[in-house]
Amino acid sequence: MNLFQDIPSHLPDELFTELLNQPGIRIERIVSAGHKSDPDFWYDQDEQEWVCLIQGEAELEFQDRSKHKLLTGDTLLIPAHQKHRVSFTSTEPQCIWLAIFFGRTQNA
Repeated sequence: MNLFQDIPSHLPDELFTELLNQPGIRIERIVSAGHKSDPDFWYDQDEQEWVCLIQGEAELEFQDRSKHKLLTGDTLLIPAHQKHRVSFTSTEPQCIWLAIFFGRTQNA
C-alpha cells in the first residue's frame, strides 16, 4: 500500500485504514482534513500510541491543557491512558498520520 493513495478528495469523516493488526501491535493510516475531536471528548487508550505526521499540520491537546503542534515529519509518543484529543488538523494539505499502537496495559 502507498500511504498517499486511495484517499478521497472529500472526507466528511476521518479516514482510518488498518495496515497491520497482530498480537502486540496495530498500525493505522489516518487521514484528517479539518477534523478535530469534540470539545468534551478525550481519547483514553489502553495502548501506547506513536504517531508520525506524514503530511500536513495538526495539534494535539492533553488533559492538563498543554498542546503539542505537529508539522510534517514530526513524531510523538502518547503513553497509555494519557488523555488527549485532536484540536486542529489542516485541510490543505490533508493530514496523513501513521499511528502505531503497542504495549497494551495489563488491565485492558
